[in-house]
Amino acid sequence: MLEIDGSCYSGSGTIVRQAVAFSALTGTPVRIFNIRVKRPKPGLRRQHLQVVESIRQLVNGTCDSLTLGAQELTFRPGNPSDERRYVWDVGSAGSTVALAIAVLPLLALRAVPTAAELRGGLFQDFAPSFYHFERVLLPLVGRMGVRASARMERPGYVPAGGGILHLMVEPTGGPLKPLVLEHQGAVARVGGVAISSRLKSQAVSSRMAQAARQVLEAAGYHAEIEEVYDESALQAGAGLALVAELSGGALIGADRAGAPGRRSEAIGSYAARQLLEDLQSGATLDRYAADQIIPFAALAAGESRFLIPTRTDHVESNAWLSREFLGSEVRATVRELIVKGVGFRPKGRGGPDLA
Repeated sequence: MLEIDGSCYSGSGTIVRQAVAFSALTGTPVRIFNIRVKRPKPGLRRQHLQVVESIRQLVNGTCDSLTLGAQELTFRPGNPSDERRYVWDVGSAGSTVALAIAVLPLLALRAVPTAAELRGGLFQDFAPSFYHFERVLLPLVGRMGVRASARMERPGYVPAGGGILHLMVEPTGGPLKPLVLEHQGAVARVGGVAISSRLKSQAVSSRMAQAARQVLEAAGYHAEIEEVYDESALQAGAGLALVAELSGGALIGADRAGAPGRRSEAIGSYAARQLLEDLQSGATLDRYAADQIIPFAALAAGESRFLIPTRTDHVESNAWLSREFLGSEVRATVRELIVKGVGFRPKGRGGPDLA
């Protein structure tokens, strides 16, 4: 059994999500302690409980102490399930996108296709937005062999949640492929989506988009930003996501969620400045995809190489867990990320095969 100190590096819920996912993939039991002990509300929150429960269902595992506020848990994976449809409800505005990212490697390496409905939040601070997941991470891991698509049925915001994300994943049929993005290249296109719910009378989507365009145009970039007005969400809310497509094959994303007292113009300009910062760093992954891509690269058969805006605690966390569970070599400097994948192949019900 692996012992994982949840206070290391980022000290965030990412450690719980990724450690349990790797445990399920490799068949290695794990004990995680000091879970989120440095956070204002330490221990497991609803979104973390649902991640562990979802993964438990996928591998018929068992988990001790899976309760709200728990600062320690022990997860023991079982044999893979053949179930093809799931409904997972976070039960709060906690991130459904973080849940989708956690289960995606497991779903991709299953023997059967999977359709999952995820309910909760899709736009909030400190978590990737639906659009970043759909337009940055999924295309990147798609080049590595992940056959997945996502659809938002209904947006979900803090505090009501109630968003609905549909995730469809087909088996890869083999180990993932490495991805090499070592040259940023020129910006070929900048696109994005400005979405607001129940706020059409205040022209929130238009104001967010216009503010982002002004910042980007001042830097020499024309941005094509779709303005979406939604009435299906359970409450008013907003979010903006931007994506730069580069000639070297890179995708650089940035986003910002709405919040009480946060002006539409501030949301647009914030996301645009964030995008420009990552572009100006010369990176081939944005600050969020830099840590999200590591588990996929660690599982792949070969060496993946990227340029990153900076080395964050989340990068350090995923690098550490990839080494602990897979034995993958991960080197992250201030600007470079190199991952030597292990060529992971699911062995079926007998356990994993690390090539």
